[in-house]
Amino acid sequence: MHWYYARDGQSHGPVDDQELKRLAATGELRPDDLVWTETMGDQWAPASSVQNLFPPGVGTAGSGGIPRPENERGKTPNRELTRRARESLRGHWGLAIGAWVLMQVILIGASMVPVIGGFTGLILTGPLTVGYCALFLSLVRGRGTEIGQLFSGFSKFGTAFGTYFLVLLFVFLWSLLMIIPGLIAAYAYSMAYFIVADNPSVGALEAIRRSKTMMRGHKAKLFLLHLRFVGWALLCLLTLGIGFLWLVPYMQASFTHFYEDVRA
Repeated sequence: MHWYYARDGQSHGPVDDQELKRLAATGELRPDDLVWTETMGDQWAPASSVQNLFPPGVGTAGSGGIPRPENERGKTPNRELTRRARESLRGHWGLAIGAWVLMQVILIGASMVPVIGGFTGLILTGPLTVGYCALFLSLVRGRGTEIGQLFSGFSKFGTAFGTYFLVLLFVFLWSLLMIIPGLIAAYAYSMAYFIVADNPSVGALEAIRRSKTMMRGHKAKLFLLHLRFVGWALLCLLTLGIGFLWLVPYMQASFTHFYEDVRA
């Protein structure tokens, strides 16, 4: 039997039964990735629905395809997350910096378009943010990473744009009550872009809902993770902003490891 599988908005295959099991065993295929074979008609299904493909009890995989028990989610110390981030970036600093610079060049260039500049930036930010998250997910998982992944969010443009727009809207509405509710909402929705990048079939509202569930009890931890970079940011200001070329990828890699730690 020949199988096709989809992840990060792209389909792969065909592969035979043995290769599909190998992909599942190594974590290259996750339980929430979609699979299809000729006997399934027009419907793709989660890989977790294929019998005997994953070990018993595996639902949504953690980093590397290994399930993380609910009571162990988010227990990794922030100092360990930042250490893992540095390890992930070793040998990949050029790619990480280049992706961020390219993203900023595109957004700044779009904002300078006469008349529609601001609207163009609004349209592009969501897909580029999802693509940036997809690139770093591949990076921290030790998989093939290339600059083109920055644009993978455009393959799910509607979801990426909808997620960005709804997050902005919801945070704005909560901020009307006071700054603190808006800040709490921002942290609650902060994993939505990773979720969209990680799940090709998820919708914008579902990504936001999953982020709220995922961040329950972990918002303070993410806030403290942000605080670890305040001193570095002040030092970057002394370099006329040049230091941010390294700080932003370092932060993004740390947040990506945070996502890996808190997802079930």
